[in-house]
Amino acid sequence: MPAASTTLRMLAVSVIASLTVTGCQTFEDAGVAMGRSELVNDLAARLDRALELTYSADYQLPGGQSAAIVQAQDPARSAYIYPGGRVTVTPEAITRCTTTGNRPQCTLVAPPTPGSKPTVTLFGEANRQGLVTPPVVVGLLSAAALDPQAVIKQSDTTVAGHHATCATVQSSSGDFTACVTTEGVLGSFTGPVDGKPMELALSHYSTTVDTSAFDPPAGAGVVDRRPGGS
Repeated sequence: MPAASTTLRMLAVSVIASLTVTGCQTFEDAGVAMGRSELVNDLAARLDRALELTYSADYQLPGGQSAAIVQAQDPARSAYIYPGGRVTVTPEAITRCTTTGNRPQCTLVAPPTPGSKPTVTLFGEANRQGLVTPPVVVGLLSAAALDPQAVIKQSDTTVAGHHATCATVQSSSGDFTACVTTEGVLGSFTGPVDGKPMELALSHYSTTVDTSAFDPPAGAGVVDRRPGGS
């Protein structure tokens, strides 16, 4: 199972544990907590299961820009493609590329240790460029579920022809709406991430992938910073 899968599951479990071990609370409070934990657990579980699928998801960003998430299995590989760059994770390397210049530039570093947790910094540039990644969405939902002042509402919608469950959150740290499809793919997101307004929506979903998405862009300059790399 991919390391990211374990991390998302642990996030969901920790939220439920925090919500249920509350000491003294009224039945009304317990009902609110249970509703929050069930919604967070359901959405986190969907995102978790999706990490074990092979799929490609295209997203529409503001200003006519686009992004994509591509995953494949055996071996587990993932690519996050966003305006100006991409990050790819394979058993051989983590590859970060910038594509804003005349020639794409990529840096290879050592891959995650099998079974280790991915760090938030792995997806930092993707998030800054408008591609809100699933681990970030789980983190935002988890924080909202633990906020007793937050209002969390559930709704259903259709995104790119796929049914999705949405959580709309109103809290002091920022209001947002996140939708996750039945398959477990992030369907849409609107709201602030690290204080920056973000918006994306699924435009196309496929269970087939172009494996070239896991390779550096054609003609890219490559710097190998892996131990023993050149």
